[in-house]
Amino acid sequence: MDKKIIWGISVRELLMVLAFYIVSAFFYHLTVWLSVADVRKESSSLFSLYAFIDGGALQYLIFLLFTIPIWWFLFVYLKNSKLWERLVLHIVFLPLFIFGAQKIYYLISEAVGWFHLNGSSSVWDLYIPGLFYLIQFGIFHAYEHYRENQKKLKLEGELKQAALKSELAAIKAQLNPHFLYNVFNTINASVPPKQEKTRTLIATLSDLFRYQLKASKLELVTLREELEFVEKYLELEKARFEERLDIEINVPEELYSEKIPPMLLQPIVENSVKHGISNTLKGGKISISIFKEDEKLKFEIADTGIGVKDKESVFNKGVGLTNTRLRLQKMYESHLEILDNEPQGLKIRFAL
Repeated sequence: MDKKIIWGISVRELLMVLAFYIVSAFFYHLTVWLSVADVRKESSSLFSLYAFIDGGALQYLIFLLFTIPIWWFLFVYLKNSKLWERLVLHIVFLPLFIFGAQKIYYLISEAVGWFHLNGSSSVWDLYIPGLFYLIQFGIFHAYEHYRENQKKLKLEGELKQAALKSELAAIKAQLNPHFLYNVFNTINASVPPKQEKTRTLIATLSDLFRYQLKASKLELVTLREELEFVEKYLELEKARFEERLDIEINVPEELYSEKIPPMLLQPIVENSVKHGISNTLKGGKISISIFKEDEKLKFEIADTGIGVKDKESVFNKGVGLTNTRLRLQKMYESHLEILDNEPQGLKIRFAL
């Protein structure tokens, strides 16, 4: 019943709309039958097929045919527009709906010899469509608000779970930062002077732990700080992959002071290394590009790894990307785009 069939509409939702139309058509037919003597003369039975089609079904079928394109335009094509902009468009669509539906209904009724209201009574065929339009689109807008609110509640629940998992992981990993730094320094001091590369790697790893501790206490850091952290992480990966890993970072100097959430880039870069580059014998390249466009900070992390056909499955390979997607949705209402890179690999985009 909840399976989506078209434009994000489920079977359940479609049946609810059809039921709404059937009930509305029935009461319209009932009103006309009780109010107009001519209709009663033509059909002695309220539930006769002829009377029902003549009185309500045809008109409400026309309403439905007018509603579909209007609904699609407002709720599918303009779904990302502001609510007030879409509400203003009803000023245009309402008269089109009322007069267009009445005209077609009268033309068909006269062509096949069916009854329709005449004279001063025909005003009801303007009032009722107008009232029906306002009621149904009022319901549509209310239902859209309800669905969006449910999505937000679900997202908040997922964020709380993700935050709890991260907090538990941090508790498990956070023995004592000062203890870890002291251990790193002790190990570094015990490494022979000839092993300068090893000493550098230990110092870099120590810096990573230090940044993570700092990031856990801040909501925002500068882009410079975040990139320095990512570069240190990639230095350690470069030591492992050596010539198999190429790194390219393209960020204008003037953006380094921009503020972003901490630990935002590293999970994406780690995914590129772990699931892209590490699975190829020849290795590959990871590029990070950040630029500003339309007052938004735009990020693009690309790799030349093996790629993936099912893009959604990327989020099932670990909590890093999933948590990053949730953070972006909650904080910026932004989304991670996962695309194919050329000539191969994955490209991940998002904007703040």
